Amino acid sequence: MKKGKKDFRNKLFIKDLENITGIKAHTIRIWEQRYRIFTPHRTDTGIRYYDEEQLRLILNISILNNNGYKISKIAEMSLEEIREKCQQLSENKSKYDGQIQALISTMMLFDEKEFNKILSINILKLGLEDTMMQIVFPFMEQIGLLWLSGSIHPAHEHFISNLIRQRLFVAIDNLSVRPNSDSKKFLVFVPTGESHDLSILFANYVLRSRGHEVIYLGSQTPFEDLYKIFEIRKPDFIFSIITSLNSNVSLQTFINNLGKNWKETQILLSGSQVVNKKDLKFPENVTVMNSPDALMDFLSDIKENLKYKNNIKSFSQKQPSNMGF
Repeated sequence: MKKGKKDFRNKLFIKDLENITGIKAHTIRIWEQRYRIFTPHRTDTGIRYYDEEQLRLILNISILNNNGYKISKIAEMSLEEIREKCQQLSENKSKYDGQIQALISTMMLFDEKEFNKILSINILKLGLEDTMMQIVFPFMEQIGLLWLSGSIHPAHEHFISNLIRQRLFVAIDNLSVRPNSDSKKFLVFVPTGESHDLSILFANYVLRSRGHEVIYLGSQTPFEDLYKIFEIRKPDFIFSIITSLNSNVSLQTFINNLGKNWKETQILLSGSQVVNKKDLKFPENVTVMNSPDALMDFLSDIKENLKYKNNIKSFSQKQPSNMGF
């Protein structure tokens, strides 16, 4: 390191704490000065900075405070008591903001064991689907904001994404539902230039759990690969999620190509790049899924339509043959 240059790596400044915890810098200073809950470190020039243990403490204090504990009472607790009460809240209370903050705390310290514990408790309470929609996806959105603000390292996102990805793969492997004659065939992928695959992996789980057949191509799928899939398998639906821009192909061109090449196939698209762009034009066979709930509703409609068709078929089979044409 060059002489005279300060090394601020692994130091969290008060603006970082504000971004990560949502607690105003003014409030943090009051906690320091009035209640002396923690003492910041100082650089050679007197600038406050914090380490990751202090970040965890501040997150835990915030969780307790948001759940009715007064700061004056928290200040009287030992560090162990604060941790225990936060753990009890995490296990016994399904307040999603508290769960998200607890996950952020485990992420900052790369605490795999605690992260998996929190996730497992919520899955037992809410089920995998609600845990993903109510806790994990809002948590991932928060991670994105923290990354944009420079408050976390890409390693934090990679660490957490891989843990969630592992959980989804296990859940998919454990599904006992199998496709039947009424099942629809879904081609599921994200295109080249899109590296985020948690949402599409969750969609894979949701589709299979409803008994549909899934041809899962995952992330970074070249457009040319789709032709071969259609040649051999002929999917009923295409499902894709787009959250990142592709510098090589415009989003409108990608959408137009999908709609033009497979006019007889219903195409379902989601992701922030699709949902938030107001100037996009969609072919008639393209439907935008604004949220995971929209996909759930769509699958429910498919199920109801199949049930209706089966009832009609069953009814017609019971009719005397002279009632036909």
